Amino acid sequence: MEYGYVRVSAIDQNYEIQIEKLVAYGVKEENIFHDKASGKDKERKGLTLLMETLQEGDSLIVYKLDRLARSMRHLTNMAHELHERGIRLVFINEQIDFSTSVGRLVFNMMGSIAEFERDIISERVAEGRVRAKERGVRFGRRRVEDDETKRLALENAIEDYKEGKKPLKTIIASSGVSRPTFYKKLRQYEVIV
Repeated sequence: MEYGYVRVSAIDQNYEIQIEKLVAYGVKEENIFHDKASGKDKERKGLTLLMETLQEGDSLIVYKLDRLARSMRHLTNMAHELHERGIRLVFINEQIDFSTSVGRLVFNMMGSIAEFERDIISERVAEGRVRAKERGVRFGRRRVEDDETKRLALENAIEDYKEGKKPLKTIIASSGVSRPTFYKKLRQYEVIV
């Protein structure tokens, strides 16, 4: 039996394109499981039910790699688990059939390339931080030196909060205090939180 899985991250997104691709591939619409959740969420009811439903000899068809999982480790573990259970795994967009040796090779190569790319990005970010620190760039919350400046920054932030024109995160950052301290000060100034 062929089953499909579709996932969207946001409530306002829809599954239409993914479902169309799965149906065109030959999956019956009633055999398509779905979730509206981040790929990082461990609790995905549709995926859990699908994994319980799948049996040896079945096929799982997914439109794209990132619809099944966001983490390469999670995706690899799922692919190997399905393979060991005798379940065929196919990714339509990438044209990968994990049941074939070539499909497993391509899947593992893509995973290795993605991991390599993440490592390079991490190294570049770390190098950029070092160079920025050498130039005198400071990271983290801005420190307010004297009490008068601190008091004025906090009062300005409270006024911004009352007006509601700026995002709360920006207001708190400009206050020079932590979020809990900011809320404590709001209560002291008798601003309703």
